[in-house]
Amino acid sequence: MGEIKSGEKTRVLVVGATGYLGKRIVRACLAEGHETYVLQRPEIGLDIEKVQLLLSFKKLGARLVEASFSDHQSLISAVKLVDVVVSTLSGVHFRSHNILVQLKLVEAIKEAGNVKRFLPSEFGMDPPRMGHALPPGRETFDQKMEVRQAIEAAEIPYTYVVGACFAAYFAGNLSQMETLLPPKKEVNIYGDGNVKVVYADEDDIAKYTSKTLNDPRTLNKTVYVRPPDNVITHIELVQIWEKLTGNELEKTNITAKDFLSNIEHMEIPQQAGIGHFYHIFYEGCLTDHEVGEDEEASSLYPDVKYKRMDDYLRMFL
Repeated sequence: MGEIKSGEKTRVLVVGATGYLGKRIVRACLAEGHETYVLQRPEIGLDIEKVQLLLSFKKLGARLVEASFSDHQSLISAVKLVDVVVSTLSGVHFRSHNILVQLKLVEAIKEAGNVKRFLPSEFGMDPPRMGHALPPGRETFDQKMEVRQAIEAAEIPYTYVVGACFAAYFAGNLSQMETLLPPKKEVNIYGDGNVKVVYADEDDIAKYTSKTLNDPRTLNKTVYVRPPDNVITHIELVQIWEKLTGNELEKTNITAKDFLSNIEHMEIPQQAGIGHFYHIFYEGCLTDHEVGEDEEASSLYPDVKYKRMDDYLRMFL
C-alpha cells in the first residue's frame, strides 16, 4: 500500500456519490483533476433523480463502476481500479442511516490490498469525543467508531474528515429546527447563545476532502474543518442575518432543560436531531478542544477561499 507518486493522477472511487455530500465530492474530485470513479449500484432501480445525476457525472468525465453491497466480488473489483476510496454514505436518522454498510467496503478494501487511502463517511462531530452522547443520536457515533476500528484493525491507511455544521442545515435557518429557511419574526436561541459553533459550506467541505485524500500530511490523521472566520456563536449568526436584513428578530432563550424536556415523546429521528443539536449548541462539542494548524483544513489548504457566513446568508435575501 505505497504512497501515490506525485505527478500521477490519483484514482478515486466515490461511494454514495448521488447523496447530499457525495455529489459535491464527485464534482470537487473532478475539479481537482483526480481520475474519478463513481459506484453505480443496481439497487438504483427507477430512482430517476439518481440515474440522471450519475449520467451528469459521466458527462463531466467521471467513470461509472457497477457494484453492489450484496455482491462482495463486485466490490473488490471496483476498489481494485483505484488508489483512494471515499465513502459518503448517509449517517443521519431522518434520511437513510447506512453507516455500518461500510464494513462490507472495509472487507473489500482489505481483500483487494491495493488501496492507498480510505476516507469513511464522517464529516460531522468527531466520534471518539462523543462517547457520552445522548441516545438514540449516539448510534451515529458508535457506528462510525465501529467502522474506524475495522479500518485500523485491517491496517488500511485512512483520513477522517470531521468537524462542522453543514451550512444548508444549520446556517440558512439560523440553526432553527424543522425548517431550512431563515425565520421572519422570532428566533430561538440555545442557552445564552454564546457557545462557539463551526459552520461550513458543503461545497467547501467537498473541496477540502478532494485535497486531503492524497496529501501525505494527512495520512492516518483526522482533519478538522474549522475555518476560523466561521467559528462563531449562535447569537453571532443571528446578528449577521439581522445586519443583512436590517430587521431585528424577537429572541427567546431556551434553557438546556427545556430543550430536552419533551425528547422521550418524539419520533426516533427527532430525538436524534435534538441530541445532536444539544451537543453542538449547549455543550460546544465542535469547539471544546484545541486543533493544531497541521490538522485544520483551512490552514492546510489556504487556496480554498471558503465561504463566510455573511456571504452564505446573502442568498436568502
